[in-house]
Amino acid sequence: MPHWEILGDSVQGPAKVRNQDWYETDAPADDVLVLAVADGHGSAAYTRSHLGARFAVDVFMRCGRAFAERARAPEDLRRLRHAAGHWLPREIVRDWQEEVRRHLRDHPLGDGSDDGAAFRPYGTTLLGAVLVPGLFAAWQLGDGDLMVVEADGSVGAPLAPAEPELGDETESLCAPRAWELMRVHWAPVADPDRMPRCVSLSTDGLSKSFAAQEGFIQFVRELNERLDTVGADGIREALPGWLAHAGTYSGDDTTAVAAWRRPAGSEDDSGDPRERLRRDPAHPQAVPPENTHPQDAPHPHETEN
Repeated sequence: MPHWEILGDSVQGPAKVRNQDWYETDAPADDVLVLAVADGHGSAAYTRSHLGARFAVDVFMRCGRAFAERARAPEDLRRLRHAAGHWLPREIVRDWQEEVRRHLRDHPLGDGSDDGAAFRPYGTTLLGAVLVPGLFAAWQLGDGDLMVVEADGSVGAPLAPAEPELGDETESLCAPRAWELMRVHWAPVADPDRMPRCVSLSTDGLSKSFAAQEGFIQFVRELNERLDTVGADGIREALPGWLAHAGTYSGDDTTAVAAWRRPAGSEDDSGDPRERLRRDPAHPQAVPPENTHPQDAPHPHETEN
């Protein structure tokens, strides 16, 4: 499996009280990647959606690691695909609901809500991906963007809905039978050289900052090109500033993670990435803003709301 670099960050929206997004990345083995982002709904009816997003990412990372382990073992691809389309969505929803129930036991809402209604304040989207040798799979519920730069350089959005969602309405983990709403991307890859060059997952605060989808696609294309040019360290340094800049247009929390496949034969990044960025004026300089990273907060089971 080619060498992968992982980068990610999250920036709170300029007028937001708290960051409703959450993300996590993991490489539990040299040839395995598990990535996830979630976006709590944040409106008045979803008073605990920032926690719902964190629960969603925690659950996906557990389920994604288990799926990756299964995918690495010899197994009929048809059975594995069935697990991706049926078992894993149900497992994610079930485990997320259990996380919510556990939080409610310690921090009840106090309004007498029944079980179904009690999930609503935690409403969130979820977007996750697993890459192992021979397979790239992803799952999405609600808005957000999975963008893929293929081996030939083409850019696609394999989990984009057939029809764009209207306004700020989106599907949610708190919906009844939410597993039926989950979209699945299934892409076996027999040749390791045909694995995607770059896979990015982002909340809609990023794509909404562009006037048109074509601009967002161009951003993803140029992100991959810049990774090829300056390396992952340079982009990691610039990413928080790019997300903060996007948030000034979308007004939303903005989160992005990406896995980049180092081109065959290239060497590890060397030298000061800031200097490489300065030599390329297309790359804005950015210092990560303070107190905007949601991972700095305590675990949700240690908070009351």
